[in-house]
Amino acid sequence: MWPQAAGGVPFQATEFQSSGDPIADLFEDMAAEQKARKTYDNILTLVKDNEVCDPIRFLREREIVHFQRFGEALRLLTEELNKKNFYAFNPSGCKCN
Repeated sequence: MWPQAAGGVPFQATEFQSSGDPIADLFEDMAAEQKARKTYDNILTLVKDNEVCDPIRFLREREIVHFQRFGEALRLLTEELNKKNFYAFNPSGCKCN
């Protein structure tokens, strides 16, 4: 038995959105949360039925919390990289020459 999607498509590791750069990946995650929040905002401006709006409001709030947690992770990561004098704040660490 192999992992697969509900539609029968086999699992592939290529579906993961990761560049290998944790700072870039966290910014990408934060951007995705903001895009989802904006989508929910747009839905809420169009729909007036509370049975539809209540779950959308919950999803919107969840995106906001996710954005905040990713922001906290980014702050912790950059603080840790700065302690190690890593590339996040020290361009002289680049070995381009």
